[in-house]
Amino acid sequence: MADDPLTRFVRTVVGSDVPILVLSPHLDDAVLSCGGLLGWAGRRAPVTVASLFTEAAPPPYTLSARRYLKRVGAEDAEELFAERRAEDRRVLERLDVRCRHVGLVDGLFRRLPRPRPGTERLAGLLPEVAHVYPTDTLHLSRGRVSPLDAETLRLVGATVDELLPRRSGGLVLAPLGVGGHADHLLVRTAAEESGRPVVYYSDFPYDQHAGPDARFTGRHRLVARAWERGLDRKAELIRGYGSQAGDLFPDGHIPRVPEVYLLPEKGWRAPRPPVAGRAHGTAVAGAGDAPR
Repeated sequence: MADDPLTRFVRTVVGSDVPILVLSPHLDDAVLSCGGLLGWAGRRAPVTVASLFTEAAPPPYTLSARRYLKRVGAEDAEELFAERRAEDRRVLERLDVRCRHVGLVDGLFRRLPRPRPGTERLAGLLPEVAHVYPTDTLHLSRGRVSPLDAETLRLVGATVDELLPRRSGGLVLAPLGVGGHADHLLVRTAAEESGRPVVYYSDFPYDQHAGPDARFTGRHRLVARAWERGLDRKAELIRGYGSQAGDLFPDGHIPRVPEVYLLPEKGWRAPRPPVAGRAHGTAVAGAGDAPR
């Protein structure tokens, strides 16, 4: 049976030995949304998973952050994120892909670049006034990126430039931003503005109860394609993120659903292979290094 368009495209990329950079907003998103494809491509091509928002911050925490920590059974956010980074390294090692933790602060804990005038004392009692996204539902997951996050966007873009230099060729996999989380939208925007070929992945499990931004998919004329290879072991991989799995799947059931990737409908070719003589991965720094 002939391959579907997505499989043909992936085989073309992998067969050309083109480097693949997977942008994961958080320390589980790549496996949640792309675990099946990563397991297949990781054995056949140079794949790097770059997780962007891999750090928390010290207290005082906002109410939304305290509620999140309570749900996952943690008291100290920085200790939790150290555990999450270790989980991510263990899972990605099983997939034969490179792991990069960029070191940006998660949106739930991200503070303003500079305090608002007159709020320095108040911030100790009401931490929300010192944060870019004071609440989860009303700010962080509202489908908008704060103008105060311009420097964060620049750093994400710099990470793409560092890990996938233009002369290396290559392909970017980036979140579609289903669910409207600002961290996901920041990564999507950086990928969109990078000038590289981009395949967008549908954000699981958020796509089980929310749809994509029709304006974005329409502007880029994106067509959804399903990927069904490698799904048998995906639930086991997701459970490797033990600190998060219970919060994401409270009943313990992780549904087996096809992964969804969005490619331009027409006029888009697979990226070119690397420049001859250039070794793969020479621009990839070790896990835990933040962009400078």
